[in-house]
Amino acid sequence: MPEVYINAISKYLPNNPIPNDRIEQVLGVVNGTPSRAKSIVLRNNRITMRYYAIGQDGQPTHNNAELTYQAINQLMAISGADKTEIDILSCGTSTPDQLLPSHASMVHGLWQNKPMELNSASGICTSGMNALKYAFMAIACGGAKQAVCTGSERVSSWLRANKFNNESERLAALEQNPIIAFEKDFLRWMLSDGAGAMLLGNQPNPRGISLTIRWVDGISYANELEPCMYAGATKVNGKLHSWSDASPEEWLDQSIFAIKQDIKLLEENIIPKGVQSIQEVLHKHQVTMEDLDYFLPHISSYFFKDRLSEAFSKADIDIPEAKWFINLNKIGNVGSASSYIQLEELFNSGKLKSGEKILLSVPESGRFSYVYALLEVT
Repeated sequence: MPEVYINAISKYLPNNPIPNDRIEQVLGVVNGTPSRAKSIVLRNNRITMRYYAIGQDGQPTHNNAELTYQAINQLMAISGADKTEIDILSCGTSTPDQLLPSHASMVHGLWQNKPMELNSASGICTSGMNALKYAFMAIACGGAKQAVCTGSERVSSWLRANKFNNESERLAALEQNPIIAFEKDFLRWMLSDGAGAMLLGNQPNPRGISLTIRWVDGISYANELEPCMYAGATKVNGKLHSWSDASPEEWLDQSIFAIKQDIKLLEENIIPKGVQSIQEVLHKHQVTMEDLDYFLPHISSYFFKDRLSEAFSKADIDIPEAKWFINLNKIGNVGSASSYIQLEELFNSGKLKSGEKILLSVPESGRFSYVYALLEVT
C-alpha cells in the first residue's frame, strides 16, 4: 500500500478568546441564578480561555459548517494545494447544524470546489479521528490521491442559558430546586468552539516536514458499558429514550437536546478503559513508550491528566512528562477538533525532527470509545 502523509494542518478559532470571568456574560445566566458549579469545575479543569462563535450581541457569528469551511480555506492557503485536485472531503463533528443533510454535505456546499466523494463521521470526540481514518484508508488503498479531513464543533449555542430556562422555570413551578442538574451544568464550563483541518496525500511535502500515518486504530467498549455522554435523549435505568419518542413540551421542559454526561459513570470508567485500550493498541502494533517522542492525549480536564498519568505508571506505561503535549488550558475542550488543534500547534512549532514519532490519543465518553494514531515525522 502507498504511504499516506499529513502535509498541512490548520485551525480556525472564532472571535476573541473568552476568559473565565466572561463565560456567563456570553452564554447567559440560567433563570437569573449564577451557576454554583462554575468555580468548582473551572478549578478542576484549569481551562483559562475558550472560543465561542457568538458575538457581543449574543447572536451566532458562525455555524459549524462555516467554522469548518474557514479551517479548510486556511489549509488551502498555507499548503498551496489546488482545491480542484482534492478527491475526498471527510468531516467529523459532535454538533452538526442540522439532523439532515450530513455535515460534510453542508461544508462541501460552502467550499464550492467540484463534485467529490464525501464522508461524515458522527459520534463525539472520536468523530474527528474517524474522519481522519476514512481519508487515510481511502488514500492507502489507492482510491484517492489527496483528501481533506476535519474535526469541528459549534457547541456554544447548545450551552446558552435560554436552552435551559424552560426546565428551570418548570422546576420552580413544582416548588423544586430550579437549578439545572450538574450533569448538564458542568459541561457549560468545559466546551469550546472551533475547527481543525488536515491535508492528506500519497506524496510527502517537497519542502518542509510531513507526518507519515503509520496506523489509526479504535476500540469501543459499548458492548460492556451504558451511555455516559448523550444529547437528544433522556436516560432511564441505563437506557436512552429518544427525543423522537418524547412530546415537544418535554423537549423544552427536560432540556432533552442539552448535552449531558453521567459523572459517576465517567469517573468510574474513563481512566481504566483508557489504560486498557492503550495497552491493547500498543501491544497489537508492537509499539513501546521508548519509541515515542510526543504523546498528544485529548483530555477534557487537567483533572483527568493527573489521574491518567498516575494510572499509566501503575500499569507500567511510562510516558515522561516531557513527552506530553497538551494545549487545553488556552483553547478549551473543542471535542472532535481538539486533536487537530493540538497537532496543528506542534506541527507548526518548528520543533519536530525527522524520524520522531507522535502518538495521538482520543477518548470519548459517549459509550466509551478510544482512537489512537501513530505518526512519524518525514
